[in-house]
Amino acid sequence: MTDTRTDDRAAVQAVLTDSYKAWEAGDAEGMVADYTSDATAIMTGSLRDGRDVIRDSMALAFAGPLKSTSTWNKTLSLRFLGTSAAIVVSESGILFGDETEVPQERRVHATWVFEKRDGRWLIAAYHNAPVLAPTP
Repeated sequence: MTDTRTDDRAAVQAVLTDSYKAWEAGDAEGMVADYTSDATAIMTGSLRDGRDVIRDSMALAFAGPLKSTSTWNKTLSLRFLGTSAAIVVSESGILFGDETEVPQERRVHATWVFEKRDGRWLIAAYHNAPVLAPTP
């Protein structure tokens, strides 16, 4: 079967790449540039409800404990739900200082929910949880 979603796949991956680059730059505004206004982010112990809340919490983190960090990310799957929704599952982690590899105990599995609005792919939801066992 031929994949007719090549452009959509590339656009979703570009959104993720831009978000990762913004993180590395410590740019909270750039990181949420491709989030819907009503986006949610759930991480262990916290719910960030709305793009502005996500941006503000990331700005605080980039000024504090996440200053000068970057991320390691590996897309595990990308699938589409109809014509205007996509789900990406990834394995990720935060790199501190001169680290080039994320220790297993700091890796997370993440689910990204994308929505296509006005021809543009946007992040509508994000959730992560610790990796309890290595990914095969």
